[in-house]
Amino acid sequence: MGRVIHFEIHVSDMERAKAFYGEVFGWEFQDWSDYAGMPYFGVVTGDDSEPGINGALMLRLSGEPDLSNGFHAYACTIGIDHYDETEEKILQNGGKVAKPKGALPGMAWQGYYVDTEGNIFGIHQPDENAK
Repeated sequence: MGRVIHFEIHVSDMERAKAFYGEVFGWEFQDWSDYAGMPYFGVVTGDDSEPGINGALMLRLSGEPDLSNGFHAYACTIGIDHYDETEEKILQNGGKVAKPKGALPGMAWQGYYVDTEGNIFGIHQPDENAK
């Protein structure tokens, strides 16, 4: 079975992206640039005892995404505890709404956002009362 074990978010401004994801989600970063031969920072998204995966921020190798055409990549969705608080942090740190908060009835609240680098990502708050 092929399980996703790592993600990479392509960024144009590494420091801006680290500030965004660090402030919004509390992610920590490890400089793996020497290993990768380019600006590349490992992302620690949480404690190893919790479900989830770690990944990296890597320097974008092409132009920024054209959001008028949707996106042509995987969208990472990040599990959160407090939807409205997280959305506020996203917006305060330069992110934008791509698809507003909506209910996955009986399961969760879900929405999509654009980070400071033009990438789309989702946030997901479990809530069996969502409707």
